[in-house]
This record gives sequence, C-alpha cells and structure tokens, in this order.
Amino acid sequence: MRTDSSPGTLPAREHLPAAPAGTPVLDVVIPVYNEEKDLQPCVRRLHEHLDRTFPYAFRITIADNASTDTTPQVAGRLAAEIPEVTTFRLEQKGRGRALRAVWSASDAPVLAYMDVDLSTDLNALLPLVAPLISGHSDLAIGSRLARSSRVVRGPKREFISRAYNLILRGSLQARFSDAQCGFKAIRRDVAQVLLPLVEDTGWFFDTEMLVLAERAGLRIHEVPVDWVDDPDSTVHIVRTATDDLKGVWRVGRALATGSLPLDRIARPFGDDPRDRDIKDVPKGLARQLVGFCVVGALSTLFYLLLYSGFRVFSGSQIANALALLVSAVANTAANRRLTFGVRGRGGAVRHQAQGLVVFGIGLALTSGSLAALNAATSEPAHSTELAVLVAANLAATVLRFLLFRAWVFPDRREDDSPAHAPYDTTPYDAAPHGTAPFHAGRAPYDTAPFRAGAAADGTWPDATLQLLPVRPHDSDSRDLR
Repeated sequence: MRTDSSPGTLPAREHLPAAPAGTPVLDVVIPVYNEEKDLQPCVRRLHEHLDRTFPYAFRITIADNASTDTTPQVAGRLAAEIPEVTTFRLEQKGRGRALRAVWSASDAPVLAYMDVDLSTDLNALLPLVAPLISGHSDLAIGSRLARSSRVVRGPKREFISRAYNLILRGSLQARFSDAQCGFKAIRRDVAQVLLPLVEDTGWFFDTEMLVLAERAGLRIHEVPVDWVDDPDSTVHIVRTATDDLKGVWRVGRALATGSLPLDRIARPFGDDPRDRDIKDVPKGLARQLVGFCVVGALSTLFYLLLYSGFRVFSGSQIANALALLVSAVANTAANRRLTFGVRGRGGAVRHQAQGLVVFGIGLALTSGSLAALNAATSEPAHSTELAVLVAANLAATVLRFLLFRAWVFPDRREDDSPAHAPYDTTPYDAAPHGTAPFHAGRAPYDTAPFRAGAAADGTWPDATLQLLPVRPHDSDSRDLR
C-alpha cells in the first residue's frame, strides 16, 4: 500500500540545473585518519585525473578524522598549493561522521567519496557521476562483484566481502551487489533527505545509506570497477565486521517494526511510471497478486496441518473452524506486511477485525462445503474432506484477495497527510564545519521537508538547463575552495 505524503504527480528527475561559472559540480571527499604517507600522492593523482578528464568544475575535500600524525599539515599544504583542494577537520573519528558532515555542508550538486589508497581505478569516476548529473539515478556505487569488474585481492578479503553481501541479501533483502567498495556518489538533493535517516557514523554508514535508499525506492546505479587490494590497509577487519553485523541487526529490526519513516520519502525524485494514473491498470496489482499467492499457499498448508491436528480430538466442523481462525489471523498479518506493504502497528487491530469478517465468509464457504459433503455421504473419507476443503478454500481465496484490496487495505493516500505523521519534520540544517549534523534531543530517524527537483536551500530555479562544461582553469578567477 502506498503511503506517500506527497500530493499530486511527482516532478521528473532532471539534468542538474546550470550553476554560476566556477561553482563546483562535483565534490570528491577523501576521509583520512593518520595518512601522512599516502595523502599527498593520492590527492595529486586524483587532481591530475579530474583536471584532464572531468568536463566540469570540481572540488577535492580532505576530511581529516582526528588524525594524530602530520596528516593535517599535509592537507593544509595541499589546500594552499592547489585551488581545487580544501580541507575539513573533525575532532572525532568515524568515516560516516566525516561524510555526513562534509556532504551536509557542501554546495556541490554531486557528492562523491573514495578511499585514500585509490584502490579503485579512476577511469570509473566519470561513469560513476554521469548518471547523477543527467538525472538518471539518485545514487551510484562502484562494484567489485560485477561480472565485468577486474579485481586483484587475497582470498581472505574476497571471502569476507562476498559473505557480507550474502548476509545483506538474506537479512535486509538488498539488491545492490557491493556495499563496501569505497567508491560512491550521491546527488546533493537526495543526500539532504536521506542523511538524517542514517544513524551509523562508522564503516556501516555506506550500507545503511544504500539499504534505506533502496527501500525508499531510489535508483542506485552500479559501475563495474577495476580494483587492486591495498596490502597496507589499516582497517581492522574483525572489529569492522562485528560493527557491521550489529548495524545489520539494528536496521533490520527498524525495518521489521516499521519505525523508519521510509514512506515519507518513497520515490520523491523522478517521474516513476508506477506513480502515473493509467486507465485500466490498477497500481501494484501484479506485485500484490504474487505476494498474496505466496502467502495464500503457505496459509493453506498451515491450515491443513492445523485441521489434521484438531481433527484428532474434535469433529470436522469444530476442527475446520479452529484451523481457519488461527490461519486467518496469521494470513491477515502476513498479507498486511508482505502483500500490501503496511508497516508499523497503526490500524493493526482494525485490520485484524476486518480480516475476521473475511474469515467468516471463508468459514461459511468451507463449512457449507463440508455440510454438503456430509449430506451426500454419511462417512466421507479424510482425503475426500481435504479435497473438498481445498476447492472451497480456492474460491474463498479469490474473494479474500478482492476484499483485502478493496476494503481492508485500500490505497488511501488522503489518510497519509503530514498531520498524521508521528515523526519530527523540523527542517534538517546542514552542520557547520566540525560539528555534528544532528540536533540535540532529536530522534535518530528524523525527516526533513523537501521539494523534489530543488536544492535544499531553495536557490535552484524551477527551469532546468543543461550544465555548460566548465574547466577548473577557465577564465573565472574566483577561489574555488
């Protein structure tokens, strides 16, 4: 069931609007902690590549995560020597904390990050950000697990990476292929809405952001990358894996209980054909039919097992009524969550009450079938009773789906206005440099009002023009930092 609070037709995802000459289109963030050795060659190599291949103005931001060596001094020298380089100092560690702070404060319409070791070949950078500039996608990630990726790394890291992504697919139903590759990008308008929902401040930040984006219906573009493992990486594998598993449990629990307000940002960016009013094509019908059939098949097996168990110590009518009652409660709960996408506890009692009315209709059909069978023969075989009940349940199933769709779980968008939202909708303010981006006392899952197609500060014009290629060394004399 759609529970969008956005009224009317959603605006189309568009090419980024034109910006003043010299304004960076891309902000590449490099999170670092005690990287005094690798920082300078990394930044110079990245700058040379962007200056040679990227057709728009850009910025490179060094996000220093409370380094205790000479990394801040190295970053300062690079910022003084290269106009397109700036530095950002945080007094607390955490890659997620650094990315949230820099991305929240950046004015570039496309935000990216990469690891300081540059394990990912830089030729994948333009394919990574191009779908975001064109408006095709909302986020983009590099994938080391795509078929055409070329990866060089040891068996230990290969096993850990693939096992982790299998866990994500099995537990959080993730469809993206590689959550841990340090090579990602996001549109700024998307980040302004998504970042307040991401709670993690460490290595799980990427995964949580991607899971929430995917669940909200945002489009994630994947780019096959060439990747060479860094043998000198300082990442603590065991501790990182433990923290990631804790994060998977936390996010999975939040999704299961409906405490995440993903319906408030579901598909806000783009002209999704599923949002269009097309004559004679009911919305979500195909998906709901598949979900209902799966739940119905499992419910039927559950019902038959219950009936066979109750039949041992009771008559057929009592066994049928008890089995149908128990299975109906389970069926309504499963269809509520899986078929019609209703999350949270709101309305659950009413839905179960309506489900019991539907159960009464099913009971009348199945009980009537049993009564007709007993009238036809005094002692019907148990297999015959089961066959009659299966046929009656098939008829009741069709009627149950129609009643569920039209009566129990209708698509009532007018009930989902912001006045009914239990979540804080105070505007999310971008954190100033060096400060945490969350307001004190606010719940970790917090949403911000946002008009799709516009910048968070409201300065982007409604009319959209294509970006004109602007090279960093063009005639504009302003400081790009």
